[in-house]
Amino acid sequence: MNDRTVSSKRKAAAVKRSVAAIIVAAGRGERAGHSAEGPKQYRSIGGVPVLRHTVEMFLGYPDVDHVTVVVHPDDRDLLSIALGKQSSQVKVVDGGATRQSSVRLALDALAERGAPEIVLIHDAVRPFVDAALIGRTLASIDAVTGAIPVIPVADTLKRSRGDDTVETTVDRKNLYAAQTPQGFPFAAIRAAHAAAAELDAFTDDASIAEWAGMSVRLVAGSVDNVKLTTARDIALADERLRRRHQMIDVRTGNGYDVHRLTAGDHVTLCGVRIPHDGALDGHSDADVGLHALTDALLATCGAGDIGDHFPPSDPQWRGAASRIFVEKAVAIIRDRGGRIMNADISLICEAPKIAPHREAMRQAMAAMTGLALDRVSVKATTNEAIGFVGRREGIAAIATASVAYGESA
Repeated sequence: MNDRTVSSKRKAAAVKRSVAAIIVAAGRGERAGHSAEGPKQYRSIGGVPVLRHTVEMFLGYPDVDHVTVVVHPDDRDLLSIALGKQSSQVKVVDGGATRQSSVRLALDALAERGAPEIVLIHDAVRPFVDAALIGRTLASIDAVTGAIPVIPVADTLKRSRGDDTVETTVDRKNLYAAQTPQGFPFAAIRAAHAAAAELDAFTDDASIAEWAGMSVRLVAGSVDNVKLTTARDIALADERLRRRHQMIDVRTGNGYDVHRLTAGDHVTLCGVRIPHDGALDGHSDADVGLHALTDALLATCGAGDIGDHFPPSDPQWRGAASRIFVEKAVAIIRDRGGRIMNADISLICEAPKIAPHREAMRQAMAAMTGLALDRVSVKATTNEAIGFVGRREGIAAIATASVAYGESA
């Protein structure tokens, strides 16, 4: 392969293809039994409708440009309730009497709005599809070839005589269970659906593609990508999500701060005023330890940094005690369901000596975080006379905090 060929292939790979996803949600789900919530795609698992779980994955996938949901004409209100604000982010198409006809109607609707190059077709009741599976499928689709995720058949297969006796054992070699999303070049699969419309006997889109002579690649599916068919499937999915939500989510945040030393007679470190032959320069009390701790705490829940909440341009924070900043970060964490597990600060300075004040610092930090004393640590080190710290031009601090989120009450 010459350099020109390689370059052309790279350019081709860099061109983004337009991708649409069709979520098939027009079925009535009779095998799942009756529920006041409606058909199975509208029932709750983990406190959220099945359909919303599915739609959110495709709306959040960066290479999917449009999402179309195919619904039963009687279920438009259920759809709106299930998706909430996300209803405005999807196109809705009324389905037909069968899955095959529903997909065909969705393909026609997409063509009218501007046909994509690639289409992914996914069952609404497969809510555990993940981004990696979508990516594998998309990567295997080209201009003439579709792709479907599959799982190798693990069980021994028996063919019945039509009653309750075995006729033969089926060789499971090269047998696979098909999943969704199934992906295809749009024009080819739409033409295949149109040609097969009168037959209306296919159970998935890949079988229509095969019937029409299209090549279909197999990609690795996921054992988690189950289809919810029966009431028990829904109950197990609900239990699975509730267990997941009850798991302790422990996050660690880091923070760093530095302030230069100027003329003065004291510094404030970790909430403790210490006599010194200089002062830390800053808009507030310039407590580098507590500033680093504030950032570490905020980092555990993606809440920005100290400057977002207490901008130095705001005069109300001039000379403010930095414990205010820590207490605000603690309140944010608690509002988001977090519980602080520990806090650790390392002070980096040539002077003053930290050891005589360490316990007072730990006590102050314990009070502002609500932690027991044995969950609070303060350490100190010099910079071995190296750099700005070594020249006593400033003091730095590094903080680490761990917070548990999502704990069961």
